[in-house]
Amino acid sequence: MTETLVTGLTAQGAFAYRAIGTLRSPHADIKGMPIQPTGARGVAGYIDVLPEFEEGLKDLEGFSHIILLYHLHQVSGHDLTVTPFLDTDSHGIFATRSPRRPNPIGLSVLELAGVEGLVVRLGNVDVLDGTPVLDIKPYVPDFDVWPADRTGWFAGKTQGAATCRADERFR
Repeated sequence: MTETLVTGLTAQGAFAYRAIGTLRSPHADIKGMPIQPTGARGVAGYIDVLPEFEEGLKDLEGFSHIILLYHLHQVSGHDLTVTPFLDTDSHGIFATRSPRRPNPIGLSVLELAGVEGLVVRLGNVDVLDGTPVLDIKPYVPDFDVWPADRTGWFAGKTQGAATCRADERFR
């Protein structure tokens, strides 16, 4: 497993994120991938966790889902406005789920199928094979689900995520 170090500089100083593992999935290319986990139902994958983080997996198996944070390693550059997959109009990047972000960090809520040593087995995987994993957090509905009374431009369009597949526009 290749170690990935994500670094940068802010007004407060330098920062760095080190990958804790690598995600493995059947998605070998961005083109044709599901754009959200809802479009990846039944797709299995796993995280190969680095040995020095094994102790951090303790008690994870007690959860049905995880929040996965990862580095969008195949995306270069960013756009402040994009035309997302589920719409034909341009929107500000922070009002979309586009991967071409100023900080290429991805987030997916995935089914946790099990933990076997350094391997975290997952379901409904919408992430590219070989993706560096930055963090794993337990998904807790009492903390992570909020009733939403507005969904912006997504209103009436989210059902398309189950069948929509990525093209190469955000590479």
